[in-house]
Amino acid sequence: MDYRHIQFCDRKSQIDYDQLQELFRLGAFWAQDRKIEDLEVAIANSEPVISVWDAQRLIGFARATSDGIYRATIWDVVIHPDYRGAGLGNKLVETVLSHPRMNRVERVYLMTSLQQSFYKRIGFECNSSTTMVLFNKPLSSSMPTPALHSQESQGA
Repeated sequence: MDYRHIQFCDRKSQIDYDQLQELFRLGAFWAQDRKIEDLEVAIANSEPVISVWDAQRLIGFARATSDGIYRATIWDVVIHPDYRGAGLGNKLVETVLSHPRMNRVERVYLMTSLQQSFYKRIGFECNSSTTMVLFNKPLSSSMPTPALHSQESQGA
């Protein structure tokens, strides 16, 4: 198949959420049940967000969160099953890593269940020494929430 017409885009405004939801349903077992309103929040809080297009068809997606210098995490890397095996996933991750918000970051993390060998080929290493997870629970309504004060509100 000829992939010269495939385009990579870093504009969040170009995301078609219905197509993204379908792409996750087809190609990402870990994101099968994501709701569009939740995807909108995740994308609004991510930079970069990279989408991959074959004409008007969304065929790939990845996003990252970062402080821009010390740490970043890559999330939701997916290529449509019909387009796998042609190097698009590799190009997608490289596009995320080369983005100005990512290219100076000291450490880039990601989580994967089944694709360790794919990410190792890109240069990622297994790292069991720093991985922890908190399964966050909503705050109880009976517990008071501490007041947060910004420096602006304190006259700083």
